[in-house]
Amino acid sequence: MRGQWNIILGLLVAIIIAIFAVINVEGVRVNYLFGTAEWPLILVILGSVFMGAIVAGALGMVKIYRLQAELKKLKTLKGHQESAVKTESSIDKVEEDENTVIKDTTLDQDPK
Repeated sequence: MRGQWNIILGLLVAIIIAIFAVINVEGVRVNYLFGTAEWPLILVILGSVFMGAIVAGALGMVKIYRLQAELKKLKTLKGHQESAVKTESSIDKVEEDENTVIKDTTLDQDPK
């Protein structure tokens, strides 16, 4: 069902772009650093949108990469902290067992 909605949405966008292209066919002068050229307005608009999408996508990818690196670092830190807590818990358990053994041995001795 979701795939059908994507196809319908894609067709709708394609129709809107086609109508927009038919309306904007007059030529415009584009100035480059090294010269000028005459281009149809729709190509200038679509080229600008495409370049903007590339820049926005590149910036988004950089942000995603940084967030993934931070997530990996935090997961590693969490693992170290969990192992430290387990070690501390084990040490506390051993100390508790030692105290119990010491109590038991002192209670078993006869005070003569």
